[in-house]
Amino acid sequence: MAQSVTEGVIDLRSDTVTRPTAGMRDAMARAEVGDDVLGDDPTVVALQQRVAALLGKPAALFVPSGTMANQLAIRAQTEPGDDVLTHRESHIIHYETGGPAALSGVMINPLDGPAGRFEEEDVAAAVHPENVHSPRSRMLVVENTHNRGGGSVWGLDQVQRVTDAARARGLRTHMDGARLWNACASTGVAPAAYAACFDTVSVCFSKGLGAPVGSALVGDAATLARAYRFRKMFGGGMRQSGYLAAAAMYAIENHRDRLTEDHAAAARLGEQLSRLPGIAVPLRPETNMVFFQLEPGRPAAGDFCAAMKQHGVWMLPMGPRRVRAVWHLDVPAGAIERVVAAVRAALAGPPAA
Repeated sequence: MAQSVTEGVIDLRSDTVTRPTAGMRDAMARAEVGDDVLGDDPTVVALQQRVAALLGKPAALFVPSGTMANQLAIRAQTEPGDDVLTHRESHIIHYETGGPAALSGVMINPLDGPAGRFEEEDVAAAVHPENVHSPRSRMLVVENTHNRGGGSVWGLDQVQRVTDAARARGLRTHMDGARLWNACASTGVAPAAYAACFDTVSVCFSKGLGAPVGSALVGDAATLARAYRFRKMFGGGMRQSGYLAAAAMYAIENHRDRLTEDHAAAARLGEQLSRLPGIAVPLRPETNMVFFQLEPGRPAAGDFCAAMKQHGVWMLPMGPRRVRAVWHLDVPAGAIERVVAAVRAALAGPPAA
């Protein structure tokens, strides 16, 4: 296990806070590199081939972040004025700084549904008719696992239903699979089985898998050629990025199987938190995320997280009374008891005015 950024702190803000393990650092140090902008970094090439094979797609592109992977997918498959369907709580709406509008000139058509999921009838109802007055409905985006849905997992059957409905109406399909590895660990569905439902898929290496940087976009060769050009335009071309690709490759080969440990720990934490007075856990943890609500009369989420920090446990406020805790490979053994004790202490603090 990697050493914590701050000794003694249990950092549950995100699964992006991990530091490279000793084995990962060794792989990075030994990586053979070239110039990826010129297309000749051998470690990047190897990573792209491995990810494309894992997801059953012809091509893959290594990029700095999941946000860039999603935005490249949108830009490569839409034109300005098009309409993109996605859940209203999706990452591309809340955490990508207006990228669809700024970079691709598209509109977002938000869908509703519990825990970040929707059904084929929601897709059918949202698609605009073909006429001069309406934006052209062009793309469907599914986020799996769904962050603001509590780390919720899309079942393969539901994915197939909504993407079939989209394709029947001429839409391209993209999966924001930043935590697809968690979805696969939870369901036992192979990455390629999920990816077969989509034209493009983004996957992240710096979340549950513990790499320091990097995501990938996979799809058909023509779409990925367009994405390669836009990666350069968006400033995502990197030079000796084989060092980062080596970390991603190590993460793929060594850290996927252990994701079920994070899921089990999150489930135990959610169960224990649900027993505490003043806390509600409305969404059963499906993967490595625990979302809970602070009931009226208790501190507001920001005050609560500030108090938790004083007890050496870091969490993230996700709303006025909503808090997120994310389990990951850097969380020390036996942390649940300490986390629960810190929550008890923070709950005893003064409530918000």
